[in-house]
Amino acid sequence: MGIQELLQDIEKCRKEMVQLASRTSLSSHHVIEASTRLDSLLNKYNHLVKKRNLEKSSYRFL
Repeated sequence: MGIQELLQDIEKCRKEMVQLASRTSLSSHHVIEASTRLDSLLNKYNHLVKKRNLEKSSYRFL
């Protein structure tokens, strides 16, 4: 999964979570599930960005 696709998934999940929260409560099971999915996507994104930054910085020393 590329960064752009991941960003699209993050935005879609964020919107879904906000919509669920507006219709139910923040402690709703569905909102918590969406929040957990969003956290997972954000963690994947951060991992990819860190990995790319490390790869870029290692090329400077070659």
